[in-house]
Amino acid sequence: MRRPPAVVTVAGSDPSGGAGLQADLKTIGALGGYGMAVVTALTAQNTHGVDAVHAVPADFVAVQFDSLVSDVRIDAVKTGMLASAAVTDVVCEFVRSGLAGGVPVVVDPVMVSTGGHRLMAPDALDAMRRLVGCASIVTPNLAEAAALLGEAEAGDERAMVTQGRRLLDLGVGAVLMKGGHLAGDPVDVLISADTVERFAQQRVATRNTHGTGCALSAALATMRPQLGSWSQAVAAAKTWLTEALRQADRLEVGAGAGPVHHLHRWW
Repeated sequence: MRRPPAVVTVAGSDPSGGAGLQADLKTIGALGGYGMAVVTALTAQNTHGVDAVHAVPADFVAVQFDSLVSDVRIDAVKTGMLASAAVTDVVCEFVRSGLAGGVPVVVDPVMVSTGGHRLMAPDALDAMRRLVGCASIVTPNLAEAAALLGEAEAGDERAMVTQGRRLLDLGVGAVLMKGGHLAGDPVDVLISADTVERFAQQRVATRNTHGTGCALSAALATMRPQLGSWSQAVAAAKTWLTEALRQADRLEVGAGAGPVHHLHRWW
């Protein structure tokens, strides 16, 4: 594209800057996009974990969408923390009727923080399944895929592929199953109706992995309008994220699990 893609993140706020919309906006800018944000929740968190969550009312989330589409070009959307069923349904309606046809929609089905804090109300799971059915691609980790399907977590790559194919039945165009929680070097698998493609890399030795899922989904939303396929977008996003992980220890942010280095290409 000659102009930068305009990418909307629909996510919660992380005041420590490692995850959520702050991380998304850094990612979008780092990869050549113009970042915009619809705020769905406020959190109190740092590198040690989440202390509190305050959900934005669903009707105000809808007003944010209305303001955007009345004026601003949207080339891609990614969703992160949605907090409640009502907010998730508002997002689903926006994806169905508020976007021009063909705009890529990346759904990161955020449910629980890395530290174990629930980021989505228990009654929101069915709404998340509906949103997945409206998406171009969904990017679950093993626990999220299991929750969406009501099954046990995949224990190996073959089971990841099987669950990814079942997620396609929800109506999503493609699934990127993230296998980083399995032992050994991480392997992610991209699954669509007619293809299965694996993306393997060497595991980066760092504890500073806060917000990797946010960064990956934001990177996919930014790269897809600039490239010809989800396969190309996944490859580019993972190459960028791997280097962001390699450079993460230079940041020295907080005493816990710090963020990846979103801006490693510049400083």
